[in-house]
Amino acid sequence: MKEKEVDNEKLVQVVASALELFMNYGVKSLTMADVASKLGISKKTLYQFVKDKKDLVNKGMLFCLEEEQQVLGQVTADSENAIDELIGFTRFVNSRLKDLHASVIFDIQKYHPECWSMIESHKKDFVRNSILLNTKRGIEEGLYRKNLNPEIVTSLYMLMMDGMFNSDQNFGKGIRLEDLHLEMIRYHVRGIANDKGILQLKNLLNKDENNHLKLD
Repeated sequence: MKEKEVDNEKLVQVVASALELFMNYGVKSLTMADVASKLGISKKTLYQFVKDKKDLVNKGMLFCLEEEQQVLGQVTADSENAIDELIGFTRFVNSRLKDLHASVIFDIQKYHPECWSMIESHKKDFVRNSILLNTKRGIEEGLYRKNLNPEIVTSLYMLMMDGMFNSDQNFGKGIRLEDLHLEMIRYHVRGIANDKGILQLKNLLNKDENNHLKLD
């Protein structure tokens, strides 16, 4: 393997591991020395891959968003129908929110605006389009109500997403993001699915991999 390819592989490994640390401990609270120590490498080695903490956070978020697009794209390709696709989206997103440190969102918004801009663009483009296509798919498959306006439904979903990322302001402190997300999805799917869709939802939730979602 070429040296450049090895470096790129190591870069992904370092960035992905650092991202996990930020998600678990918060962004502001960790210094570059902390990151290097927890990764078991020297600061000198860490700086071979990134210029500074800002660069590390940005690279980590870019990696995170690219991975999400890849995984959710595969969920869409593998899903049997719109309900199955929506549950697949939910399963992945909830797994990410489960161990997310409470300060991460605030830290990124306040101290890393460039990184937050990436997240906002991802939501407005990829996430919005995914939900819009899912809504249209569900209507075509006869699982969602025929009288839905896909654009309005998608906009309402995005408003709920924005509210979730400002949970302290909108819902009060002490509410876990994973619980808030599940409640949001429960509210969403119950509002758009018809009787056939609800039956399909119940059937899917009987699968072992979906039991923890508790959406029924």
